[in-house]
Amino acid sequence: MLQCGRGYEYLWSASWCFFKEGDPAAERWVQEKAREMLDGNAGIVAAAIRRKATRLHLDPKQRENADTCADYLLAKRPYLDYPTALNQGWPIATGVIEGACRHLVKDRMDITGARWGLESAEAVLKLRALISNDHFDTYWNFHLAQERRRVHASRYALGVIPQPA
Repeated sequence: MLQCGRGYEYLWSASWCFFKEGDPAAERWVQEKAREMLDGNAGIVAAAIRRKATRLHLDPKQRENADTCADYLLAKRPYLDYPTALNQGWPIATGVIEGACRHLVKDRMDITGARWGLESAEAVLKLRALISNDHFDTYWNFHLAQERRRVHASRYALGVIPQPA
């Protein structure tokens, strides 16, 4: 699985070595480097970051985040080949997706002593997703309508009306 979000976070961290916080040029720089990364050029981006830090004569402490970003991009280069992944239809993970998976799955399913079957785990995860997305009320109304249709309306349509006891 390819990784995108973490590389983007590292680019932002590196940008503050080169720009003052709040400088709109930082956003343009990050977007430019992110596009290059998405084009499959993580190694070139890493080299450009190191060159920029060197040209600006940043001392080791000032360039620490830039070097960390470059190290990450070089180490993860095999996992940052977006053109190949997109051509092959492979999934691309982002920090947002990873965080959502952790929130929905690990935080709920990885409870000491818990035992989950496939059906019950899937039901819990679906409910957590509905709650997290603020769609639970809409779902619950739909569920009640379907339950009424299944249990009651289908009987009434056949003319079977329960008699009082």
